[in-house]
Amino acid sequence: MRKRRTMHGLSLLILFILIGMIGCSSSQEMGGTADAASKVYVPPGSYDEFYAFFSGGYSGQVTVHGLPSGRLLKTIPVFSQFAENAYGYAEESKNMLMTSYGFVPWDDSHHPELSQTGGVPDGRWLFINGNNTPRVARIDLTTFETVEIIQIPNSGGNHASPFVTPNNEYVVASTRFSLPIPQKDVSIDTYKENFKGTISFIKVDSATGEMNISFQIMVPGFDYDLSHSGKGPSYGWSFFTCYNTEQANELLEINASKNDKDFIAAVNWKLAEKYVKDGKFSTMKVDARHNYLDENHVAISDKITEVRILSPKDCPGLIYYLPTPKSPHGVDVDPSGEYIVGSGKLAAQLTVHSFSKMLKAIEDKAFEKEVDGIPVLKYEAVLAGEVKECGLGPLHTEFDGKGNAYTSMFLSSEVTKWKIGTWEVLDRIPTYYSIGHLMIPGGDSKQPWGKYLVAMNKITKDRYLPTGPELAHAAQLIDISGDKMEMLLDFPTMGEPHYAQGLKADLIKDKQVRIFPIEKNSHKYVAKSEDEARVERKGNEVHVYLTTIRTHFAPDNIEGVKTGDKVYFHVTNLEQDWDIPHGFAVLGNLNSELLVMPGQTKTILWEPKEVGVYPFYCTDFCSALHQEMQGYIRVSPKNSNIKISY
Repeated sequence: MRKRRTMHGLSLLILFILIGMIGCSSSQEMGGTADAASKVYVPPGSYDEFYAFFSGGYSGQVTVHGLPSGRLLKTIPVFSQFAENAYGYAEESKNMLMTSYGFVPWDDSHHPELSQTGGVPDGRWLFINGNNTPRVARIDLTTFETVEIIQIPNSGGNHASPFVTPNNEYVVASTRFSLPIPQKDVSIDTYKENFKGTISFIKVDSATGEMNISFQIMVPGFDYDLSHSGKGPSYGWSFFTCYNTEQANELLEINASKNDKDFIAAVNWKLAEKYVKDGKFSTMKVDARHNYLDENHVAISDKITEVRILSPKDCPGLIYYLPTPKSPHGVDVDPSGEYIVGSGKLAAQLTVHSFSKMLKAIEDKAFEKEVDGIPVLKYEAVLAGEVKECGLGPLHTEFDGKGNAYTSMFLSSEVTKWKIGTWEVLDRIPTYYSIGHLMIPGGDSKQPWGKYLVAMNKITKDRYLPTGPELAHAAQLIDISGDKMEMLLDFPTMGEPHYAQGLKADLIKDKQVRIFPIEKNSHKYVAKSEDEARVERKGNEVHVYLTTIRTHFAPDNIEGVKTGDKVYFHVTNLEQDWDIPHGFAVLGNLNSELLVMPGQTKTILWEPKEVGVYPFYCTDFCSALHQEMQGYIRVSPKNSNIKISY
């Protein structure tokens, strides 16, 4: 029996591959044009119109591109160590990667999400999820630096995350993999009895952006996949897709695809707030971490020891399930807030639910059944319409603000444009190949900038110069300003981007921090002038208060260090001019180099094992005499009596 089911699964896989090959077969039909080239050309010295923020997938980072050029502007380290600027290596940033499991220097980042005001991106912060070790990070868009990471307890596979409510009241997150909660040693065969999911609501401080877990909702043990929050009439609700309503725990490609319909969970978070205020929650002990940068850019790691839990059985009206065919992946809310699009990746059409019909169905108690105290609404009672013949393998939908929607079709490798309200297909364009997410700047908000669409494709094959078996992933820029979509540009992306967010550059570019004023630097180990540069021994620790300025270090020759010492280089960049960082590297360092911004102090630990004279130098070009910016540190035997000198 097991063999027969496995062969059936392989047959389905082969069918999907063949369909994907059909979608790929017309690659030579798409050629660039002079007109397309002119539309993406950004002259030297000119700026792109949009910022685009791409998840790095298994790189654990975020990459920033300009649109329409596709130029890579920056990699922002988030969940993974990044030797380019010592993120996760420098003493100041190590705590950003602390978790209840210890120091975790990598993750799988999936969904960037811009902060919003009034349902529109405001350019203040970017949130992104860590999928493997459930975490949510916040990036400050005045510095393009990760400033906070919060670990989510009671979660496995933090996939439906970190989607914001219209005024950043909450970042929402849900668990892809249900678990025993709290964790315990149980047989996996007891999945239906012992495994549960959680939906987390993380409160965001409106002034500072600081995150704290407000409450979690315990939900049935399905796989919760993606989310979007309501807006306009649906403000106060958040929507989550879930599959594996069969609650299978093996061969999911067969056993989790049996039901004709799975669910979209509609969560009334405004009502949840009332239940919390009224004390309708239990408290659960947990072990998680909340990491953040203080005013000196030093990471602090605090413990989270308890969370508030809401149970739908005890909180009537908290959650309703909307039946949605079949294994829904994306759930997307149109700019009006009335329509909720469910993309059943195994369905032959797109399902669009009506929020107003949902409220009416709740009022009329038009329920099919209950699941763990959660009413399941009747499909016909909440259905607004179905988009027929849209393509194969629908995944995600975004909107242009002109009454049109655009959906990615993974199996048929295309984007389909359709009309909201009539549900008719208006246009389609092939992508190369196997598109996953797609992005319109502001396309999940109340006011999209409906000029460009970015397709994020999983396979590149013949799109770029080959680079061995590991190829770059592909992004493709599509002009959606007219009635017909037009392909403009291919550009490679780093890691495996899952989703992207974009917004007008004018919302961010003039708010950038250019320097850190040296007079405000209160770092514990700062040296604000060369007169304060020094070397101090404390037992087997040596602290080097090193200053750097074009084009020398102070001090630049150090003696009296011994094997077995822990040498902390506290490097302060005395520059107060924009775009003059200084680097620091020392021979034999097992961490990384440092990159120190103007007015900033950073620390790297070096532990010499052998005697000798070791050079150190600046790693970032700073002036015509950059090569002369160097020094030496002498290391003597452990039992020597050579005093510190510099």
